[in-house]
Amino acid sequence: MNGVIVVDKPKGFTSFDVVAVMRGLTKTRKIGHTGTLDPIATGVLPITIGNATKAQDILPDSNKEYCAEFQLGITTDTLDITGNILSESNFDVSYQTIKDVISSFEGDIMQVPPMYSAVQKNGVRLYDLARQGIEVEREARKVNISKIEIINFDQKSGRGKFIVSCSKGTYIRSICDDFGKKLGCGAVLTSLRRTFACGFGIDSAKTLDELKFFASNNGNFEDIILPTEKLFLEYNLVEVSSQQGFRFKNGGSLTLDRLKIKNYNDLDIYRVYSEGKFLGLGEISLDRNEMIIKKLFPEI
Repeated sequence: MNGVIVVDKPKGFTSFDVVAVMRGLTKTRKIGHTGTLDPIATGVLPITIGNATKAQDILPDSNKEYCAEFQLGITTDTLDITGNILSESNFDVSYQTIKDVISSFEGDIMQVPPMYSAVQKNGVRLYDLARQGIEVEREARKVNISKIEIINFDQKSGRGKFIVSCSKGTYIRSICDDFGKKLGCGAVLTSLRRTFACGFGIDSAKTLDELKFFASNNGNFEDIILPTEKLFLEYNLVEVSSQQGFRFKNGGSLTLDRLKIKNYNDLDIYRVYSEGKFLGLGEISLDRNEMIIKKLFPEI
């Protein structure tokens, strides 16, 4: 079995917890996920099965979308409501002020990864250091916020909600902490729901309860799994002949002059099909005048 099942991750589960449940339901050992969601978060978590697990390191850097809730006047060590409280402050913030401050994060920004994150420092996960009470310097990384907008805000309670569309690697907890600093009163993330990731929206996601019910009624996961190429729909496709397909899937590059593509650029990536079957990803090399293999996805 090869492909993707989009899970609506429940609150309190780690991404690895979801993988463990799905491994049991599908009775498949070769299984993974496309990107970690914190236990506090819910929503879109694409689970990769079979040859789709090979996609992890080459997924397109498509935007992810979230709906986040926050609380002003509190800071914690994890930057969300599950952590230990570090400070509590009074606040007097108008709707217009918080709207203006949050909108200032739109565009390219530099963001420091939180200590409670899976980012590695000298080969060690930051969250492992954080659990030992160790804080280390982290380099700021550029991320892109293509859209961020306040949905509602209660001035009295300091609670509010915003939606954000952002590049891969963006920490929503850090956005909350950063705008709390700008406001001078602190802020923490109180809930997070991912509504879009890797080309999949929340409408295509199934809850674990739905998937458990499906399995208990002898449902065949082959009937609901999405094809691996769904992960790469933002790339153009090229259909090659059976002879070219045989060469490509056996490790051979393809001469550009013999491909039915136009207006290509160096390093462009294409989905490669032969006789209607997805073979893998090819990358344009102008120096070689060839399409070389980026990644093959043979059926497992």
